[in-house]
Amino acid sequence: MFSLRSNVACPAGPVSLRSPNCNSLRSPKPHKSSFRIALSEKRAIFSDMRTTSPSAGRSRTAQQTPPSQGSVDAAIRAEIAASKAGKVFSPVDFLHLGSRAAVDKVLSRLTATGTLRRVARGLYDVPRTHAILGPLLPSADDIAKAIAGKGSLRLQPSGAYAANLLGLTEQVPMKLAFLTDGVSRTVHIGNQSILLKHTTPRNMATAGRISGLVIQALRHFKQAHIDDQVVAKLRARLTAEDKAVLLADASLAPVWIADVMRRIAQDKD
Repeated sequence: MFSLRSNVACPAGPVSLRSPNCNSLRSPKPHKSSFRIALSEKRAIFSDMRTTSPSAGRSRTAQQTPPSQGSVDAAIRAEIAASKAGKVFSPVDFLHLGSRAAVDKVLSRLTATGTLRRVARGLYDVPRTHAILGPLLPSADDIAKAIAGKGSLRLQPSGAYAANLLGLTEQVPMKLAFLTDGVSRTVHIGNQSILLKHTTPRNMATAGRISGLVIQALRHFKQAHIDDQVVAKLRARLTAEDKAVLLADASLAPVWIADVMRRIAQDKD
């Protein structure tokens, strides 16, 4: 069995197994200068960690500090003042200025003071009054834009409202219908209602384009009531660019509506 002991008598102290003589049995002492350098390097490393880490943490904390209630109030007032008359606002319009709770508090305070008017749940506008007509309600288009938010969902006028927008009917319906890729809901504005109806992606494929409006208007009239007079009205109303869009999107419509769209796009039958 291997033993760490040696028969050579040596002074007390650490030993090495390389050689049986006493000089070689003693382990070499560490060089003091190299030892100091190593410690110095370690201290430098730890020092760097202590100096950079807290400052980085403080920087991140400063970046995450939420704006004060007063600054949110002032920023929202500034955006409202810079907006066009009749614009309808929702809390989503101001979330880049502060938290939802802070925005809601400001909108509630502005409503209480009369700066804003709450036209429906989550919808606000700046009150306007006509000298003869009295208080004016926001337009359906402005309300629809506010509901849609900043690109969060899409809306497509449909039914009698789509036909009215294209001049095929003169009377504005009391219920304005929109197809949407969001949830179904009804918004009441005065005596008027805005109906949002969830639909399939195919029906929303042309949303926001003139082709989507034409498709929904023709669908409202139904195939049996589409005559030469309807085609002539739409042909006269639409621009050359509009007609080019109809031709490009015809494949997205039902077959009978696509045929009518192609007729509209032609200069004559």
